[in-house]
Amino acid sequence: MNKQSTLLLDKEVIGMLKRAKDHPRQTYNDILKKMIGIYDKVKKRNQYDEFLHKIQQQKMKELWDNKEDEAWDNV
Repeated sequence: MNKQSTLLLDKEVIGMLKRAKDHPRQTYNDILKKMIGIYDKVKKRNQYDEFLHKIQQQKMKELWDNKEDEAWDNV
């Protein structure tokens, strides 16, 4: 059974893939695998950053919205 497929790509995308090669004999398949790996890492990191931001929001609200700090605004 054939494990390969044909993809229809714009000529612009093909040009971008050619420029992305690390060496002349690198295949488009290898480039796409590398790009997908990088994309997955970035996506996971962004999810982690969003998770931390959500956790910190409540604590920051507690720290910033308090009567003691408001008293300093009127000094």
